[in-house]
Amino acid sequence: MELKSLLDQPNKLPTIPKVAQQLITSFSSEDVSIDEIAQQLSADPALSAKLLRLANSAYFHLSRTIGTVDDALRMLGFVMVRNLVLGNSMAAAFRTVKGMDLHQFWRYNLYTACAARWLASREGVNADLVFTVGLMHGIGQLHMHAGIPAEVAPLDKKLNVLDGGRADLEKQVLGFHHGEVAAELASLWKFPKPIIEALRDVPSPMAAREFSETAGWVHLGAWRARTDVLVMSEQQILGSYPTEVGRKLGLDPNWAPAHAAQFPGQTIATMPPLSELTEGLDAMLE
Repeated sequence: MELKSLLDQPNKLPTIPKVAQQLITSFSSEDVSIDEIAQQLSADPALSAKLLRLANSAYFHLSRTIGTVDDALRMLGFVMVRNLVLGNSMAAAFRTVKGMDLHQFWRYNLYTACAARWLASREGVNADLVFTVGLMHGIGQLHMHAGIPAEVAPLDKKLNVLDGGRADLEKQVLGFHHGEVAAELASLWKFPKPIIEALRDVPSPMAAREFSETAGWVHLGAWRARTDVLVMSEQQILGSYPTEVGRKLGLDPNWAPAHAAQFPGQTIATMPPLSELTEGLDAMLE
């Protein structure tokens, strides 16, 4: 099967709101009108309400209540507001997908995004970009289940869609994997090239022609999310750690709780529980 045949189905391609399209354009625009974006967000009562709920969540630890979209832009910054709106738009674009546990799937994506952002922010890299890719990295799975359900159903019986080896199985059977599908969707939506390339490489960062740090951070975040969502045993957690990716990023594995437990008294910061790290942001995906 060819990837092109999956994407040449206009009636099955997910659509996202106009304001989300404008926000995507802002990635590569130097003269984006913040006032215009604020007006468009304010004109959508449901989206505005969701944004304000997220802005006032425990995740941001703000000292005062955010009451308007303008306040949200001013207090959180345009980039974070854009991420919140895009995350909500992606979830809305795939509201029902047969064969997928969407609650589990979006929790995994949110865990991935926040874990990857936590890691990247401690290394002084673009943590907001990492967060965006983390939220989007699994959308290829959703589109595959929506567009070619008969082809992916046998794969689901063999391996969970969130399993770390899933991309290899898809490539072997279908000729492409969910990271490549996510990248093609991002290309159709006109996301910038760095995001497109990172999405393609997240499943196997070390196999890419050129290593993408963004893909690497998200790959590690996905591993961390998987350990919780799939309720992996300690042996499975330690045995599945992406050692080569971590080494490429110069990261000591002791950031992960399972590894840190083996070395009591360490000085390196250990990642907080994912439920704590994502507190309040689950509203984005409702």
